[in-house]
Amino acid sequence: MTRPPSPPPGVTTLILWRHGITDWNVARRIQGHSDTPLNPEGRAQAAAVAPLLAARRPVAIVSSDLSRCRQTAAPLAELTGLPVSSDPRLRERYYGEWEGLTAAEIAERWPESHARWRAVHDMADLGHGIERPTEVTKRVGEALREIADAAPGATTVVVTHGGAARYGTLDLLDWPLDQVHSLAGLVNCHFTELRQDPRRGWVLQAHNVGTVAGAPTYE
Repeated sequence: MTRPPSPPPGVTTLILWRHGITDWNVARRIQGHSDTPLNPEGRAQAAAVAPLLAARRPVAIVSSDLSRCRQTAAPLAELTGLPVSSDPRLRERYYGEWEGLTAAEIAERWPESHARWRAVHDMADLGHGIERPTEVTKRVGEALREIADAAPGATTVVVTHGGAARYGTLDLLDWPLDQVHSLAGLVNCHFTELRQDPRRGWVLQAHNVGTVAGAPTYE
């Protein structure tokens, strides 16, 4: 694994760290706002990645308020001595009636909605109480900007979710929303790094960095 170099002093940097794996990830169940904890493997992942992030000398750690993110942040907080602030705007996309279900179960119960979900790549209003992509992008983007403004010229680790990290990244980079799938899904306990350039604005410095191999799983 090639690790991205640490940012030079004075550069505002956000590291968007996806939580470690959960039993629902393993079962490929949609989590959304459901408060599922890390499993033993997820806790081990967080402990393994924490030293890598501690070496970046963050000045703050901000986490989604859901258990799987707060548990992921814990070993980094222990290493750095930093407190963990919670922000519910960093939660995953809310999936309404679909939370706790697998894709196969959704297809069986609501075949038309499932087909539309797959055909439009999440961009449509799917109903079923599911949060619209524009709403996710707005709330996560606003949170990330506030977090960055609170620590100018420094590095902040943001512990969040796979989908939330992608939507927030698009918002900071000012990419069209329909380009969300141009970013590969974050593997559990991997991270995206964004740096704020004085001339170019936000820049994608690194994506899907971590210490373990794997494939992305449901958020």
